[in-house]
Amino acid sequence: MAAERVGDMTLNELHDLIEAVVTRRLLAMQSPQTTRSVKEINESIRRNRRPPRPGTPSTLELLREDRDR
Repeated sequence: MAAERVGDMTLNELHDLIEAVVTRRLLAMQSPQTTRSVKEINESIRRNRRPPRPGTPSTLELLREDRDR
């Protein structure tokens, strides 16, 4: 029977627990979060992109404004 508290675990049980948690987290990070291809994602970005309103400063103008402050 496994210990219910970390303080009651043997060193080997604690090692196995840590290894299991780390492995599970690494696998979760490696698995793809989406089934869409890069091409599909880029097309979606292009379709949903909204042009700026007339008179809106460009990114370059905003950067220059911040720099000049």
